Amino acid sequence: MGKLTVVGVRNAKPGRHADGLGLYLLVKPTLTKSWVLRLQVNRERRDLGLGSVTDLTLVEAREEAARLRKVARAGGDPVSERDKDRRPVPPFRKAAEECHAELSKGWADKHAAAFLATLKEHAFPALGNIRVDHIEASTIRDALAPIWIEKPVVARKVRQRIGTVLNFSKSKGWRATEAPTTSVTVGLSRQPKSKSFAAMPYVDVPNFFGDTSAKVDTIGRLALLLTIATAARSGEVRSARWSHIDLVQKVWRRPAELMKSREAHDVTLSPVAIEVLERAAAFRTQTDDCLIFPGARGNPVSDMTLTKVMRDAKQPFTVHGFRSTFRDWAAEKMPTIPDAVAEAALAHAVPDATIAAYKRAKFMEMRRALLDRWGEYLLGQDNIVRLAANG
Repeated sequence: MGKLTVVGVRNAKPGRHADGLGLYLLVKPTLTKSWVLRLQVNRERRDLGLGSVTDLTLVEAREEAARLRKVARAGGDPVSERDKDRRPVPPFRKAAEECHAELSKGWADKHAAAFLATLKEHAFPALGNIRVDHIEASTIRDALAPIWIEKPVVARKVRQRIGTVLNFSKSKGWRATEAPTTSVTVGLSRQPKSKSFAAMPYVDVPNFFGDTSAKVDTIGRLALLLTIATAARSGEVRSARWSHIDLVQKVWRRPAELMKSREAHDVTLSPVAIEVLERAAAFRTQTDDCLIFPGARGNPVSDMTLTKVMRDAKQPFTVHGFRSTFRDWAAEKMPTIPDAVAEAALAHAVPDATIAAYKRAKFMEMRRALLDRWGEYLLGQDNIVRLAANG
C-alpha cells in the first residue's frame, strides 16, 4: 500500500512526495503536479516522468509504475515502453475517424459509409470535441435526445455506433471503461411502438417466438426461428449447410463466403437453436452435405419466405430487425456482458486487442453465455411449459 492518498495528492504542497517503490509526486511552486518514477535501468538510476496528475490518477500512476518496473527487471527499456503511445487522448471526432478507418476494412461499403455519415450528422455536433475518456452516459443521452422520438430507428443506430467508437477507444487505452449501456436511456422517454419500427421490441419477442414455434413446422418458420435464436443475418441462415453445424461442440462454423465481412465466423448454438436444427432435420432428404433450409430446385429458401411468416403473423417488423432487437436486449438486460461480446455475437468487427484483453477462450465462453441466456429469454416460462407439453 502506498503512502500517498487521493486527498493528500490534492492538497500536496510544493516539493517531492514519496509514495513508495520509487514513485513520487512532484509539486512545483506553481502547484503543477506530476508523477515521477525512480528506478534502475542497466544499473543506472533514472527518473522517468509518467505524466501529470490530470492525466493519471494515483491508482493509475501506481499501475503504470508497476508496469515499468516489471519491464526494467526483465532487462527491457522502460523509457521506450512508456513512450509507445504518448499521444493525448483524442476527442470523439478523431477517435471515430480512427475507429472507422480501422474497422471498416472488414465492412461492406454501404455500412462503412453509413457509419461515419450518421455520426457526423447526429453525434459530432454534441460529442465531436469532447475527449473520449470524458464521455459518460449522460453525455450520450444528451446527444441522442433530439432524435430519440423523432427518428427512433436512426437514434438506435447512432447509439450503437457511439458505443462502437467508445469500445474501440478502450482497446486503444484512451478510456478506462467500455461504453455505458442501460444508463444511457434512463433520462430518455420511452420510444412509442410504431409500424415504422423495423425491429420488434424485445419484450414482444418471446410471445412471437413461442407462437411461431408452436405452429406446424415449415422451412420458412424454422429458418426464421434459427435466425432469431442466433441473431444471424437471414442470408447466413438461408445459405447454411449441414456441414457447417458441429452439434458436438455446439457451434455453427460459418465459412467466409457466407459472411458479409468475408471472414469466417463461429456462432455458438444455444439449446434453443439446437432444438430448431433438430426439427429442421426432418426436412432433410439427402445423406450428403446439403442446405439446411432448401427452397425450390435446391436453392436456398428465399428471403421472402421468411418475410411471409412475419406478414402471416400480422407483424410489421423486418426479419433483419431481430438483430437490433437482440442488441437492445443485450445492452439493457445483460449489463454485465461487455458490449464487445454482443458485437462479436452479431459478427460485427471487434478490435483484436479487445478480444485479447479477455483472452480468446474466455471471450468465446462469454459469447456462449450471452446466446444461451438469449435462448432462455426467447422461451420464457409459458413456452417452456408448452414445449414440455408438446414433447
